[in-house]
Amino acid sequence: MPWTPNLSVGVGQIDDQHKLWFEKAEMLFQAGREHRTKEYIGELLEFLDAYTKQHFRDEEAYMLSIRYPEYDAQKQAHQLFISELAKLRSDYAASGGNLSVILGANQMVLDWLTKHISTMDKKIGVFAQTLK
Repeated sequence: MPWTPNLSVGVGQIDDQHKLWFEKAEMLFQAGREHRTKEYIGELLEFLDAYTKQHFRDEEAYMLSIRYPEYDAQKQAHQLFISELAKLRSDYAASGGNLSVILGANQMVLDWLTKHISTMDKKIGVFAQTLK
């Protein structure tokens, strides 16, 4: 699941961070193809916890700096994702990485990357272009 230019938000920092998300997602899917997902999922969840929070802080700061009108909806979506990630991490720790947790991680990453970025985040770039 590679990042493609049609997923570009048009804001360099945000796009660069999204590209790293896609690289990590591809590593997860590759681990699944090689039957080593159970080992990789813990690493991915650690990355997601730290990197996602930083990305959301950066993205939210950018939205505030341009007075993005849909900031509140974005922040709410970010908070929901962080809550889902915390639950997934808790489930992973409790289960030792069973298949349902691995599938949940795959689905969460896919949904976020394909739906959130292509709908909500792209609007940030569209709005930013109106300011130029």
